[in-house]
Amino acid sequence: MRIVTKSTKETRALASKMAREILSAKNISHATVIALKGNLGAGKTTFVQGFIKVLLPKARVKSPTFLLIKHYPRRGKDVYHIDCYRVKGPSDLKSLEIKEVLANPKNIVLIEWPERIQKILPKNKIIVSMRHKNENERLINVSGL
Repeated sequence: MRIVTKSTKETRALASKMAREILSAKNISHATVIALKGNLGAGKTTFVQGFIKVLLPKARVKSPTFLLIKHYPRRGKDVYHIDCYRVKGPSDLKSLEIKEVLANPKNIVLIEWPERIQKILPKNKIIVSMRHKNENERLINVSGL
């Protein structure tokens, strides 16, 4: 699916729609993983903000660049936001028990810069690729949904 969003509001709305679809999914054997690809400023964190707002309306979402991982506890499904910008490989996340997070079917995991930990990601993941079309517009490709 290819979408052009013309503002941060539209990018967040697209993410909110996806969050509602994912919440209705059944029979999942591992975490729902959303791999967010794109250059700096492409809108990955904006997407995560819109996604998490559906699940946790009062949450304040910021990129966990320096924390690496942010956990948002929620009844039913926990949400994890991982930013791998400063990560060199999967071993950098070992102390954060990333494999357990990815294995738990009750988790939703949004990962920025997923290519840095590609080896440990499940084959069945949703890939959201984002790129600038111009200053305000983003071209977003979604696969695996």
